[in-house]
Amino acid sequence: MASQQLDFRDYPINMNERGGRKWVYAKKPSGKWFTRRTIVSWFLLLFWLAVPFIKINGNPLILLDIANRKFIIFGAIFWAQDTFILALLMLSFVLFVVLFTVTYGRLWCGWTCPQTIFLEMVFRKIEYLIEGDYRERHKLDNSPWTTKKIVKKTLKHIIFIVISLAMTNVFLMWFIGADRWLQMISEPIGKNLSGFLIMLVVSGFFYWVYSFFREQICTMVCPYGRMQGVLLDSKSIAVTYDYVRGEPRGGRGSGDCTDCKQCISVCPTGIDIRNGSQLECINCTACIDQCNKIMHVTGKAPGLIRYASEAQIKGQHTSVWTTRTKAYTVVLLLIFSFFVYTLASRPEIETTILRKPGLLYQEQEATISNVYNIKIVNKTHEELPLELRVISHDGKIQMAGNTMSVKDQDMYESTFILFLPKSEIKSDKTEVEFGVFSSNELIETYRATFVGP
Repeated sequence: MASQQLDFRDYPINMNERGGRKWVYAKKPSGKWFTRRTIVSWFLLLFWLAVPFIKINGNPLILLDIANRKFIIFGAIFWAQDTFILALLMLSFVLFVVLFTVTYGRLWCGWTCPQTIFLEMVFRKIEYLIEGDYRERHKLDNSPWTTKKIVKKTLKHIIFIVISLAMTNVFLMWFIGADRWLQMISEPIGKNLSGFLIMLVVSGFFYWVYSFFREQICTMVCPYGRMQGVLLDSKSIAVTYDYVRGEPRGGRGSGDCTDCKQCISVCPTGIDIRNGSQLECINCTACIDQCNKIMHVTGKAPGLIRYASEAQIKGQHTSVWTTRTKAYTVVLLLIFSFFVYTLASRPEIETTILRKPGLLYQEQEATISNVYNIKIVNKTHEELPLELRVISHDGKIQMAGNTMSVKDQDMYESTFILFLPKSEIKSDKTEVEFGVFSSNELIETYRATFVGP
């Protein structure tokens, strides 16, 4: 492929020859692809804002309660005991990302990545509104500090701080729930001082990222751009410059590229898409829209920059369904099917019974007793009345409470004492089996150790 910029890989695109930061002043994008991305972004932003307030059977649609090891995903609750199912879900997601990247390139980065959505669809739009397009912003940044500049910069950064605070609070609701968040903000700050300080730190980080660090998250921090080097091949779909049609460029030859450099001016990471696949390219389609405008003005067909594979540019291949993508798809479907089966077939309750740490057995006239802790997780959407019995021995259970009942999607914790006749104790450690009953129906069994003399 012909290229007129042979040194574009000698140093990072967002650094100058002296190693200093080179700010990217991206031109305000517009066009049908940008409109499509905007619609997708507003849908995802609305989903992100609404999730904490949407409830299914009284539970949030999604809750990532790491502190209590309780996760709710689309109404289905997962506890610490469901780690295996969550691992399957994460593995399915990773394989989906790999498959999608192999087939369609970095569509995630340009269309659904939170970093891109917040930066391009929220913060940059506010910047365009207050400071103007790329030439106006460049001129403003390099001008002396006048009253007009101070007002614009102050207004912009105040709005950025407010949005950063709002972002942190919405994300917080994903982890603690909307009800708990509403309770916290109604209480004095001193009652939740540590949480308040963490919120300020996270908000400060968001503000710094979207005000100053910006596209460097994609070009210097995120590993995904570097991963695409081993995931993409000549048949992967990506935003691509048609060098067969475009070269030689500049309007002096037969190529359609006029070398206007508008694709560079509109790129949010400042690259030249004509140099081929680059880790900084997030497939945002801004260059497609801008190039199509130039093609329209010059009377040439659109699509000089478009979604295509290297093989399609060369006219060698038209289908994305290669042996590798088929293999990824089969593995993904198998793992996801196993995940669905495991989720559907998991038991109604999850019981854990452990001897109370630090306590030995107690000896009475005719019996030996051990103290146990019991934890029962209800994974159904019904309240379950429960009863615990010992089914392997002729023993007696004394609960630390009158009734056992677990609310839907809730957890029951208590303590009980197990008494076994001395005649049934044959060694210092005896395995006993408990049965958990609901309405006289055995729904789960659990084995534990009973210690004696």
